[in-house]
Amino acid sequence: MVMSVIVGFLAGVTTAMGLGGGFILMIYLTTFLNINQIFSQMLNLIFYIPIASVSIILHIKNRLIDFNILLFFVIFGLIGVVLGSLFTCIVPTAILRKLFAAMLLLFGVKELIFLSNNKAQSD
Repeated sequence: MVMSVIVGFLAGVTTAMGLGGGFILMIYLTTFLNINQIFSQMLNLIFYIPIASVSIILHIKNRLIDFNILLFFVIFGLIGVVLGSLFTCIVPTAILRKLFAAMLLLFGVKELIFLSNNKAQSD
């Protein structure tokens, strides 16, 4: 129970910062609570609704949202949601888990490589 509170808090903080905190929740649900991938994705999406809503209100209040750029990403994001949902329905859970793990690994390696490059450029 304590671990679930900590994970929920960390996922909320990282989501509010725009860092995609859902990956924390997904790893916790699938790996540590052994909840299947599809159900974990549904929980993650439901978790996201109130967290994103509060974040959006605060970001609008602080004038941190450029609505012209937002519209572009929303349009293509909606297309991605439809395609991703269809993909999730036809791909077996074992493959989804492996694809999710590979994606996390690739993003992690990219961040490690570019982190050192960005640090060198800012010095």
